[in-house]
Amino acid sequence: MAKSAAKKILFITAAVVGMAVITLGVHVYWVTRPHADARTRYMARIDLHQPIDQADAARIKAWLLQQKGVDRVLVNPRWSTAVFTFTSLADVNGIVRAFKASLPYHNAVRYLPAKEQVKRGCPVMHL
Repeated sequence: MAKSAAKKILFITAAVVGMAVITLGVHVYWVTRPHADARTRYMARIDLHQPIDQADAARIKAWLLQQKGVDRVLVNPRWSTAVFTFTSLADVNGIVRAFKASLPYHNAVRYLPAKEQVKRGCPVMHL
């Protein structure tokens, strides 16, 4: 009788521990999974492919900040790049098309990393 009671206690203990581990796993997944909300920001880079100076950089920054959903802009005249953050409401491809049409940077292209770089980089990518 003592053996069957010990087996029953051991089985119940193992079942409770197993359920606790499963519950913990589900909880960790639920809390740490990536999810986009109103506060999520994405980042994009435009390579201009032509030299710019500080005045051009200021004009590019002002233009990008006027676009819907864009909230921060950094323009690097040395490397002729513009990096900006935007919300999920922004149409980044439309912004790049309008950028090329509105400003004299017709050779500008949006930098898109290779799939291998995306796997190794930031999990929040808006392609």
